Amino acid sequence: MRTDDFDFHLPEELIADRPLEHRSGSRMLVINRATSSIHHRMFSDIQEYFEDDDLLVLNDTKVIPARVFSNDGAIELVVTNRPEPTLWDCLVRPGKKMKVGRTVNVGEATGTVTSILENGNRLIRWDREIDIHEHGSLALPHYMNRDSDSADLDRYQTVFAQEEGAIAAPTAGLHFTPEILKCLPHTFLTLHVGIGTFRPVKAENIEDHDMHSEQYALSKESANIINSAKRVTAVGTTCTRVLESLTRETKELTQTHGATDIFIYPGFQFNRVDRLLTNFHLPKSTLIMLVSAFAGKELTLQAYEEAVREKYRFYSYGDCMLIL
Repeated sequence: MRTDDFDFHLPEELIADRPLEHRSGSRMLVINRATSSIHHRMFSDIQEYFEDDDLLVLNDTKVIPARVFSNDGAIELVVTNRPEPTLWDCLVRPGKKMKVGRTVNVGEATGTVTSILENGNRLIRWDREIDIHEHGSLALPHYMNRDSDSADLDRYQTVFAQEEGAIAAPTAGLHFTPEILKCLPHTFLTLHVGIGTFRPVKAENIEDHDMHSEQYALSKESANIINSAKRVTAVGTTCTRVLESLTRETKELTQTHGATDIFIYPGFQFNRVDRLLTNFHLPKSTLIMLVSAFAGKELTLQAYEEAVREKYRFYSYGDCMLIL
């Protein structure tokens, strides 16, 4: 299967670089897989699609201000992992200035590049801990073409975010308000969304793509709730990846944590996710491939064409689609 099979034309003006005034004010394109039909609704209508024995599963990861600049502004660091409080795994720009042994200063701390990883990231050892909330800012997706501001601190975060560690937001969850959640049976898992979610698929054939890995956790309480659910709606591709990773061999979930590099594309057999709420994704991305696996490639691309024609808002701050 070719990467180009998942391409589509998107006018630049449909890319949402700012959130709507109200979280739940987004439009919602509804796909019915059984009838191959497409309907146009509002996200605030979502309760109409749920019965008492349905369950929403949401990702409660919390986005950290992972973008940090050196004191002189010459070096940009995007923290992708912190194995230890004073050891950072970073995406670095410009990389040519950050060879092994090079030092960089952030606040009162001095960091030294100890190694260059296979993916080009740098491991930096600091002489003291750095308060990333004081020195960092949100690493907004590149397609927004802007730096984060004070409004993003609230809106590029779900209202139920709890567990710090994500570089990017689980965007399907951004539409929910506390009032809507109260009306829908739900539970949480955690997957820390990494920078790899935006990495383009460069392989000509999708099977040759090297999928990124992300950390997840599932509590005993949530595992029991999901096990007893009749129908599960995954909120976002992140929840989908965790649930399908954990049920590849058994449908019975237990308390667990780990990392997943599961790559879901057409031909994949879903074991636990019955319905999917998701935003609109980048052309030729692993995320649109996952959606195509769930809804079918032809129906997915048809829905995207319809969304473009009806001028839906795309990507992280954009509208959403519910796949039944």
